[in-house]
Amino acid sequence: MIPLYSDPAFYQLLSHSHARLLGRPLVPNDIPVANAAEWLYESAPFAVLAHNTAPDPVFIYGNKAAQRRFGYDWDEITRLPSRLSAEAPNREERRRFLERVQRLGYESGYRGVRITKSGERFMIEEATLWQLLDEDGKLHGQAVVIPRTSDIIGA
Repeated sequence: MIPLYSDPAFYQLLSHSHARLLGRPLVPNDIPVANAAEWLYESAPFAVLAHNTAPDPVFIYGNKAAQRRFGYDWDEITRLPSRLSAEAPNREERRRFLERVQRLGYESGYRGVRITKSGERFMIEEATLWQLLDEDGKLHGQAVVIPRTSDIIGA
């Protein structure tokens, strides 16, 4: 089984749903299509995560930038229930945000506290979350681009 980070069909779902809902590409246009999935996973200067549609969604994708920021490797992050990326007090806010995305298709400009594997807290900023909808409108989960994060000092 091909891991999702190198699966062309998953990359197409991720990038096409982003472009349809947000009206802009996920990967810069100057990256050749043949290299786009690898660039997004290995080299993108922003974090990308996706979770499935399970009742307690689990991350199914996390690029290297996301793995570094959250402190998990591929095998760990793709077993992590996405709710555990936020501390318990912040999970209700996260849940409401996810519900807005379900209604609207996407939301940009999100800011919130997240937690690393080692328990360090950090702020995600200007995040954009969108529905992973295929060409037929079937929902496969949700994905997020996190362009900026900042450490929370003294927390």
